Amino acid sequence: MMNSNNNHTEQDRIESRRKFVSGFNSTMVKIWTERIALLEVFDSGGLYHSVRQLSSDMNADVSDFKLEQAFRTYGLWQNYGVGKETPRGNPGDIGRAKVRKPRHWFDRKYFGSVYKLRDVITDSFAQQCLAIFSNAFSDRTLREQATIS
Repeated sequence: MMNSNNNHTEQDRIESRRKFVSGFNSTMVKIWTERIALLEVFDSGGLYHSVRQLSSDMNADVSDFKLEQAFRTYGLWQNYGVGKETPRGNPGDIGRAKVRKPRHWFDRKYFGSVYKLRDVITDSFAQQCLAIFSNAFSDRTLREQATIS
């Protein structure tokens, strides 16, 4: 059994995970819109205004969660520097110098942030697991029930 002090610590860890996961979506939307503006990846503003978070469903202890963000597909073509000038199925030589340049507003920040989210969640569960084992091995009832023959 966990004592109330360790239980409080576990609740703190769960709340910390919840805040980090919830903040991830809104932070990504903010980073992406800032990058779109900084790199001037807009003509009509359609991509800029399409970036949004859709959901951040999570269970009670934040051990299972689903995050969804959305933006116009056009944003991927801007990110990779491809578009109308490159016909489908083209092997790469379009007969003239490529005009479009990649403007990495999406992928660099996103993948780094996903790895950071993974590390924070992993560390939180590791600390929670250590606390459980520490409590189990130092529990007074465990010591009292141990017998040496």
